[in-house]
Amino acid sequence: MKLTLRVWRQKNADADGAMSTYEVDDVFPDMSFLEMLDTLNEELILKGEDPVAFDHDCREGICGACSLVINGDAHGPERTTTCQLHMRSFQDGDTIDIEPWRAAAFPVIKDLVVDRSAFDRIIQAGGYITAPTGSAPEAHAAPVPKPDADLAFEHAECIGCGACVAACPNGAAMLFTSAKINHLNVLPQGAPERETRVLDMVAQMDEEGFGGCTLAGECATACPKGIPLMSITGMNKEWLRATRKAGKR
Repeated sequence: MKLTLRVWRQKNADADGAMSTYEVDDVFPDMSFLEMLDTLNEELILKGEDPVAFDHDCREGICGACSLVINGDAHGPERTTTCQLHMRSFQDGDTIDIEPWRAAAFPVIKDLVVDRSAFDRIIQAGGYITAPTGSAPEAHAAPVPKPDADLAFEHAECIGCGACVAACPNGAAMLFTSAKINHLNVLPQGAPERETRVLDMVAQMDEEGFGGCTLAGECATACPKGIPLMSITGMNKEWLRATRKAGKR
């Protein structure tokens, strides 16, 4: 396959960026998208040019680091992470636009790499438990209804890639934040911080400068792990419950 790549190049956070065009030959259908970028970078290095900076780590669809907008879609045309996207999803002769996440809360560091530490700060605000769980046998002694366990596992699948923010027309982080809140709030171990968790994490989310949610639904469509849109409804219910309880104190 021969492809034309239009890649966002930006030297640093303060520099102006622009799309640069590259031709890549010998792209095989079974290559992952990141392997294709590796091929491009090898060619650029041989020419003495600066390789394209992009984020990645495990390349197994688990860490969420491979954050790219491909032809206008977060992670590309398939509902998966960029590292698990293969070049058989494209055709010989295609032109592919490759850009970083576009959100005020995710400033560009270089080229396709963005700073997603805003997510870390939301987690630090309340995405943890303080109840001692003991060893594994003791933890298993705490009964958890299967529907609650299933809901917790569903939300625990969030890998924090930020596709929800990139896909949202408002740049909202509601799906990410709701997944982290709902994951812990339905479990007995998360009960001690149930109210403070949702209040603190939502407050931190707002402080980071993410946009407001208008339930466009693009976040759930782009999520590679299938976090449902109803997760946001669950978080809103938790927030209202915590707000009312705090007001009665």
